[in-house]
Amino acid sequence: MIDIERLLDELLEREGGFVDDPADRGGATNFGITEAVARAAGYAGTMRALPEATARAIYRGRYWSGPGFDRVAALAPAVAAELFDTAVNMGVGIAIGFVQRSLNALNRQGRDWPDIEVDHRIGSETLAALRGLMQVRGADGEAVLLKALRSLKGARYIAIAEARPANERFLFGWLANRVA
Repeated sequence: MIDIERLLDELLEREGGFVDDPADRGGATNFGITEAVARAAGYAGTMRALPEATARAIYRGRYWSGPGFDRVAALAPAVAAELFDTAVNMGVGIAIGFVQRSLNALNRQGRDWPDIEVDHRIGSETLAALRGLMQVRGADGEAVLLKALRSLKGARYIAIAEARPANERFLFGWLANRVA
């Protein structure tokens, strides 16, 4: 089982402290938490003063247990860690869509496990497909699924930079710190 506290430590180190970069559409952030996310979680203070404990609680609820990545971790811990990071940076729905699309593409036209709906939610069918991958492919299945997830993430970062040239300044860091 994966240690969410270790994941949070690594994430907070990557995200750093308070930032208010005018080129970043997310606006003011602290520990990687945007003001919109902090407000939705009930935080009313300034972003500069966001307590680390509040950031950790937001990450745990909104980006780990809320979407069901804790359940994924019981089957494929490295995949759960990747989904967590992707959800933080791109959104929960996108992360789950990546894993659902990948599981569908890896099932050999439904011979190994049935296709699942890409509904952007971790439910029993997504978990069953992941179990199918692990049963059919073992540790190699998790390794290949990680490659698929990182490939989709990298392609999305490039598309984001192409669609908004101001984002090109972030692309190198995204690819170096989020895809590698």
